[in-house]
Amino acid sequence: MKNRHLFFIILAGGLFILLSFGFYTLVIKQHKPVYQANISNVLASGLTDDAYAKAIEPRKFTFPKDAGPHPQFRSEWWYYTGNLTDDSNRQFGYQLTLFRQAIHPEKPKPGSKWRSSQIYMGHFAVTDVRENKFYSFNRMTRQAANLAGAQSDPYRVWVENWEVSGDFRSPVLKASEEGITINLKLNSEKPEVLQGNQGLSQKSKGIGNASYYFSQTRLRTTGTIQIHDHQYSVNGNSWLDREWSTSILSKNETGWDWFSLQLQDNRELMLFVIRQKNGAISPYSAGTLVFSDNRTLHLKKGDFTIQTLDNWVSPKTKIKYPSRWQISIPEADIQLDITPTIKNQEHTHNFIYWEGAVKVTGESQNGKGYVELVGY
Repeated sequence: MKNRHLFFIILAGGLFILLSFGFYTLVIKQHKPVYQANISNVLASGLTDDAYAKAIEPRKFTFPKDAGPHPQFRSEWWYYTGNLTDDSNRQFGYQLTLFRQAIHPEKPKPGSKWRSSQIYMGHFAVTDVRENKFYSFNRMTRQAANLAGAQSDPYRVWVENWEVSGDFRSPVLKASEEGITINLKLNSEKPEVLQGNQGLSQKSKGIGNASYYFSQTRLRTTGTIQIHDHQYSVNGNSWLDREWSTSILSKNETGWDWFSLQLQDNRELMLFVIRQKNGAISPYSAGTLVFSDNRTLHLKKGDFTIQTLDNWVSPKTKIKYPSRWQISIPEADIQLDITPTIKNQEHTHNFIYWEGAVKVTGESQNGKGYVELVGY
C-alpha cells in the first residue's frame, strides 16, 4: 500500500487545479501560505468514483504492460525504495516514488498542449546514516507538454527529470535535486509477487475499496549516490511496489503502517496495518511472506502482531510516530526487531508522513527494509 500519494502543482496558474481536488487546506504559518493535503482523504471513496474503474475482483496481470499506466483508475504509483552501502560499508537509504492522479475522468479537449486531466507527483529522498541526515524533495506537475507521464513500451515513468526507464525488470533510476543525486541500475532477482487475493488487495469494507497490487521484492542494485561534492559507488537491494485503484479507504480509516523487509536468508516480508478512527486495527490489515524459493504465504490480520516499542516526536511538525517495532509471525517462526537507521526520516511537503530505511534483527535472521507511517 502506500502513500504512495500524490501532488504538487505550480501554484501560479495551477491553484484552480489544486482546489478541484477538494482536499487541500490552507495553513498559515509565519504569515506564509502552505498547502497541505490529508492522504487519507485523497485515497478515500468520493463523489466521482463511479466515473472511474474499480478494483473489484481478481484480474490477469500482464508484464510488462501492467508496469505502465492505468488511466481508467483514479490513482496509481510506482514505489521504489532501497538500502545501499559503499565499499567502506557507509549506509544509505533511498526513495524514488512517482504517482499519477486523475483530476477528471475524461480526456481534455484538444486545442492546447497544456491541457491535461492527469497530475503526476514525485517524492525523492536519500538517508545518509553516518551523517544522520535525511534529504527529502517533492515535485508535482501536469501530464502535458511531456513534463510527466508513464508508458509501458518502452518502460518509462517520469516527473520532469526524475525518471525510471529501461527494461521493466532491470530499470535505471535517476533523480537529482539541490546537490543530491541518484543514478541506480536495478535487476529483479525474483518473479513479481501478486499481493492479496491474486493481486486484488482489499483495504477496507465496501466494494471497490481495494487496489491491484504487485511487488518486485528483491531488486539487486548498483550505481552511485552523490551528496553535494561527494559521490559514492553503492550496491544493495531495492523493492518496487506497484498499485492502482480508485478508492481504498473508508471514512472509518485514518492511515496505515507499511513494512517492506528483506531478510538475509533471501526471504522478504510485506505487512500493512490500517488504523481506524476508534484506535482499532482494521480486519483488512494483511501481508505476504516470500520464501527463498519464491513461494508465498498470504498473511491475514490474525497471523501476525506488530508491537510498538518506542516513539519519536518530530521537532518540526510535533507529530508523534512509532519508532521501533517487534513483529511476530508464529506460523513462520519469525520474530523481528525493526529499528530506523535514523529517527528523522519525515517528509514535510504537501503530504506529511514518515518513511525511511530500517534495520532488522532477529533470533535467526537479520535484514534491512523500509517503513511508511501515514496519517499520524
